[in-house]
Amino acid sequence: MEEKNTDDTEVLDKIRNVSTSALKCMQCGICSSSCPSGRHTSLNIRKLVKIAGKSIDILSNEELWMCTTCYNCQERCPRNIDIVDILLNIRAISVQNGNIHPEHRIVCEMLLEYGHAVPINEQNRNERVNLGLEELPETVQKYEDGLEEVKILLGSCGFGKLIEQTES
Repeated sequence: MEEKNTDDTEVLDKIRNVSTSALKCMQCGICSSSCPSGRHTSLNIRKLVKIAGKSIDILSNEELWMCTTCYNCQERCPRNIDIVDILLNIRAISVQNGNIHPEHRIVCEMLLEYGHAVPINEQNRNERVNLGLEELPETVQKYEDGLEEVKILLGSCGFGKLIEQTES
C-alpha cells in the first residue's frame, strides 16, 4: 500500500472538512437531472457528490469546473446537501494547491484587469452609443477610481499572486 505524503493528507483533510454534508447523499440523481450544464457537458453532479471528500483526485477532475453555480441541484436535493457550496470550496482548495481550469484563469485575469469578468469590448461600446446609451454601463470598468479600489482589494487578499501561482 502506497503511503500518502503529509501534504496530500492535509489537502484530503481540507476536502473532507468541506464535504461532510455529501455523506448524506443517497444517490437519488435529482441533482444530475436538474443540472442544466449536465445536459450539454459531461458534468455529472451526482458522481462529484459521491467522490467528494474521498480522494484528492477530485482536484484534477475536469467536471469540478463545469458547474455554473445555478444552485438547481442544491435547491432540489431532498437531503439538503450544500452541493454547490461543496464544489466551490473544493475549487478553492484546488486553486490554493496550484490548480485552476484555464477558462476560470481567464475570468480571474479579466477580473484583475477590468474589475469584473465580462469587460465591455469596442463593438459593445459602439452598439451602446448607437442605441443612445452611455458608452459604458454602471460597472467598475466605467470608474477608474473604482477599478483601482477593486485592484487594491484583490491585491490585499493575494488574489493576483494566487492566480500567478496556478499558472500552467
